[in-house]
Parts: sequence; C-alpha cells; structure tokens
Amino acid sequence: MGVRAQQKEKTRRSLVEAAFRQLSAERSFSGLSLREVAREAGLAPTSFYRHFKDMEELGLTLVDEGGLTLRQLMRQARQRIADGGSVIQISVKTFMEFIDNSPDVFRLLLRERSGTSAAFRQAVAREIQHFTAELTDYLEEKQKTSRDYAEAQAQAMVTLVFSAGADALDMNEDERAVLAERMILQLRMIAKGADAYNKAKRL
Repeated sequence: MGVRAQQKEKTRRSLVEAAFRQLSAERSFSGLSLREVAREAGLAPTSFYRHFKDMEELGLTLVDEGGLTLRQLMRQARQRIADGGSVIQISVKTFMEFIDNSPDVFRLLLRERSGTSAAFRQAVAREIQHFTAELTDYLEEKQKTSRDYAEAQAQAMVTLVFSAGADALDMNEDERAVLAERMILQLRMIAKGADAYNKAKRL
C-alpha cells in the first residue's frame, strides 16, 4: 500500500472511530450529523465525501465492524476453550466483556436491528446470520450432529444471548454478574435439551 493509500485509509478510520465515539445510551446513529462526525475526526465536512458516499454508508460500515468485532471475540473464546474450560462459561464471559468494553457498539447493533432503515436492518441481520453460522459450524463439529439440528440450537442460543445483552446494557456490575450466571444456566439447558433430542432421534 502506497503512502497516499495509507493516508486515505487512516482518514477513513478516523471517521469511523469518531462516529463510534459519539454513540451513547442517549444518542443513536440517526442522531449524528455529518458535520459533527467530521469535526470529531478533525476534518472538514467536504473531506467526508472522499471516503463515504453519505452517512448511511458510514453507518453500514459501523454495523459491519461491530459485528466483526463480536465474531472475532467469540472466535478467540473458542480458542481459549481448546485450552480447557467450559464452552458456555467462557463464551458468556467473553460476551459480557464485550458489552462492558464496547456498550455503544452493541447498542448500535440492537437499535439498527429494528430501526427505520431497511439497509441497516438487513446489515444487522447479515451480521447475526454470520454469528449464527459460525456457532452452527462449531456445534455441528463438536456434537457430531446434523446441520439442521446444530443450526436450530445455534439460533436459540444467539437469540437468548442478544436478548440478555440488551438487558445487560442498563445493569450495574453486580446485576450483570447475576445475569451472566442465569445465561449460563439457560444456555446449558438448551445444550442439554438439544443433546437429549439428538439421542432420541437416533433411537
């Protein structure tokens, strides 16, 4: 990559990070203006258009990056599991760390999942599908079950986790700890139920 291309990528990153910094519990992406994002990034508003067509394109980039960040963390969790430990316990711990460290990234995914923009809803749906597909792959391999069963289990787990994550955003540390234990219990129930169902189907 040449110097010019590197500088362009650096400026693009500064816009993405500036937008993420301005998100909060009180402020959604739809409440951001192009001028505010450019000013936060230390750029003139006209510079914005060299990197993004409009604010929607920037927002879709945030959704993609938010989903990718979460998937990368869960992949790391699975690597930690390979070294020994409970798959569900480590996964929940990793997810709650993500909520704690990047609450506004998760808020973005939740808000845009049911937002007014069809493009944003589709983008979040794609990220959730990627997340579910990776978990399906893992369950299919580890449990030696059919793709359909693994996918059904993965969908149930992802739905539960995203719902609990939404609750966790407005909780304090102690409340989140209680929620994490409840998530572990519920996910284990889903896993045990799936295992029993798979065994029954083989009979």
